[in-house]
Amino acid sequence: MTGYARVEAAFPWGRLSWELRSVNHRYFDVQFKVPEEFRVLEGELRQAAGAKIARGKVECGLRYVREAAVADRIELDRPRLVQLKDALDALAAELGATAVPEPMRVLAYPGVVREEQADFAPLLAEARTLFDAALRDFAAARAREGERLQQFIVERCAAIETLVADVRARHPLVRDQWLARLKARCAELGVEVEPQRLAQELALMAQRLDVEEEMSRLLSHLQEVRTSLARGESVGRRLDFLMQELNREANTLSSKSQDAEMTRCAVEMKVAIEQIREQVQNIE
Repeated sequence: MTGYARVEAAFPWGRLSWELRSVNHRYFDVQFKVPEEFRVLEGELRQAAGAKIARGKVECGLRYVREAAVADRIELDRPRLVQLKDALDALAAELGATAVPEPMRVLAYPGVVREEQADFAPLLAEARTLFDAALRDFAAARAREGERLQQFIVERCAAIETLVADVRARHPLVRDQWLARLKARCAELGVEVEPQRLAQELALMAQRLDVEEEMSRLLSHLQEVRTSLARGESVGRRLDFLMQELNREANTLSSKSQDAEMTRCAVEMKVAIEQIREQVQNIE
């Protein structure tokens, strides 16, 4: 399912912001875009995301803006600097050199400058906590979308049930129309048909045209769709299978149909089933 969430927090040492977004995907695929300093968290965060999300391609981006006041401080290693000065003085005494060393060259000498790195542990902890908050908002957004999809699917199921009722009501009329056409055709040909023979033909035709079994299975599958939606768990793959079964029954109805109205109902069923199937691809 699609989803989006963004959370941001400011701290004395800077600002952190997480942005999570997802698009439809058959499986679970999560990608992280984080500063290099936070790469150590990726495995833990990936596991946390997998516990909340079953399907979808998810992009998780972290932005870190550091306050200038807490930038890494540069300090001189004074003992090292004294050693360097003594060495330069000795060199000047030995060679008679009088040039004053350039400050930037002195600072570039290994060991003269000591960079004191800030303690990164608090940043990692805050990034992890903030990610949990973003994940909660993200899951809530997907839940809201899931409710809308559920309503959509339930409405389509109701439409299919109406079509099933129409087919059941239409079937006896189709049978009577077929019998009337058969009698009319026999009359045109001047053929006298025995009532028993006519009854046999009617029974055979009724058997070929009977779709009650397909309609019963359709209703059973629709009920299973509703039951699956009410479970409150990952049902995407189960619904995908049920769509295949519903489509199979609708195709059988279409192949058996000898009536334009029943054929129309079969087509409308397949349209509704396809609409549900498209949305089922978005459901966990």
